Amino acid sequence: MNKKTSLTGGDTGLVYSVRLPLSSRTVNHVAGLIRAHRKTIRSRWRKLDAGQIAVIVLAHLRNDERLADLAGGNAVSASTVRRWVLEVIGLLAARAPRLDRALAKVAKDSGCLVLLDGTLIRTRRRTGRANRKNYSGKHKAHGLLFLALTDAQGRLLWISSARRGACSEITAARYEKLCARLRELELAAVADLGFFRRAFSAWSAASPLPPSAGAGPA
Repeated sequence: MNKKTSLTGGDTGLVYSVRLPLSSRTVNHVAGLIRAHRKTIRSRWRKLDAGQIAVIVLAHLRNDERLADLAGGNAVSASTVRRWVLEVIGLLAARAPRLDRALAKVAKDSGCLVLLDGTLIRTRRRTGRANRKNYSGKHKAHGLLFLALTDAQGRLLWISSARRGACSEITAARYEKLCARLRELELAAVADLGFFRRAFSAWSAASPLPPSAGAGPA
């Protein structure tokens, strides 16, 4: 069986350069993760070096460049680029902080307040019944829902795993048991009105902090 490994658009395809709006620190960080992973699995060689792979993967994740286009411009197959993307996603996910550890760090650093909000990352529309699960009635769009916690200065502390777009922010917070975790560490939360009324109202009444610094609507 012969496999087609020619570049996208044929051998006469054109290659152009685009600007990737990311810092060199981000690229070097991802490249360092790739190098460490190679050393761990004892990978002897790759078609491209770690820095080039980092740029390709970040171009896909940041600019949503097509895998086939990235493959054609770097003389590799689309399946190779896909494997690199999944590999880097796994490496980044492994470094993501757990919710309990992130909250414990805030409490240890004498913090008393976290900011909570949810966001919908839009995705392509799926066909059939699978389409309904990712449709958000609130945003009138298809996507995946994420919850995020930041400190009082807005620095990201934790982000949840992806949930289907039809899931509400309140339901996602209940899945993560956010109220119980915050109450256990005596941390207050600033959230939007929906969170405050439906998920945090009972807890905020017993909050050890005054109303000016306790949980409430943003």
